[in-house]
Amino acid sequence: MTTLPQSTKTKLGLVIDLDTCVGCHACVISCKGWNTENYGAPLSDLDAYGANPEGTFLNRVHSFEVTRDTAPPMVVHFPKSCLHCDNAPCVTVCPTGASYKRVEDGIVLVNEDACIGCGLCAWACPYGAREMDGVEKVMKKCTLCVDRIYNENLPEEDREPACVRTCPAGARHFGDLADPNSPVSQLVAERGGMDLMPEQGTAPVNKYLPPRPRDTLATPDLASLCDPAPKAATGFLGWLDRALERL
Repeated sequence: MTTLPQSTKTKLGLVIDLDTCVGCHACVISCKGWNTENYGAPLSDLDAYGANPEGTFLNRVHSFEVTRDTAPPMVVHFPKSCLHCDNAPCVTVCPTGASYKRVEDGIVLVNEDACIGCGLCAWACPYGAREMDGVEKVMKKCTLCVDRIYNENLPEEDREPACVRTCPAGARHFGDLADPNSPVSQLVAERGGMDLMPEQGTAPVNKYLPPRPRDTLATPDLASLCDPAPKAATGFLGWLDRALERL
């Protein structure tokens, strides 16, 4: 079994703003593109246009309708990928040491040459953040684009995960969550950033910013906004109205 480092000086991770995410899936597409073209073996797609399509994705977006008694319903888009946990059970369960957590930056990776495709890490991950590649028969997961963030051949503004670089709404943020003065740590402190499923004890590095309360407006009585219906005419005028309606 693989052991986890006692501590990591740096904790690179993502902060995802659930208030800002619009569910456009741009992060999913850019992740698929970058990792298929640049990292390890391509992410497979089997029978993509057939009756039983199957594909490998390192990042997915789930959408939920949230209802509350005191507020109107709202839709929350929830991106999810590997959370690079400090107490990563996917690492400690791995029988070959293929899954490991880097000491230098806390990123959890898979050595595909050592992976035997047993799937134990997928069973151990409480977030469903690992996927078996249908062609390579090895486990794939988010790498925080480790081949981008340290690549000095890229412009400095591109040295961040592809999903962060692509997000049109600015809902994804990347940085060192071990540094309390980093922009991501300050964002977590200001907005009450939270762990996903903290009861699992995995200590995920990635954080989520909760949706802000929505403005609520009192719904007016629509009838009160309309002109009152005219009273029916009586006498000769009433008789004339009824006669004309018969014509």
